Amino acid sequence: MIRHIVVFKIKDEYKDEIPQLVKNFYGMKGKIEGMVSLEAGADFLHSERSYDVALITEFESREALEAYQTHPVHLPVKKRMGEVRISSVACDYEIPEL
Repeated sequence: MIRHIVVFKIKDEYKDEIPQLVKNFYGMKGKIEGMVSLEAGADFLHSERSYDVALITEFESREALEAYQTHPVHLPVKKRMGEVRISSVACDYEIPEL
């Protein structure tokens, strides 16, 4: 299983749109083959090191994560995040079977 985590800093002029951005993420839930789970949320702490929005997804395999990148349900969400973000960082890793 693969975990895909992305956090986003949003441009000031789009901060009011953050609740909708989170809803956009949840709009993908259950619509992408190979995506096992999806969780998203807006930061409430607003500290100096905080990012504004987080997305955490899990995929069955690396291939499923790769397919997600160009999935038609993901593409408009990805496009909008590209328009409203200042920056983003990601981490993708295999979840160990313990």
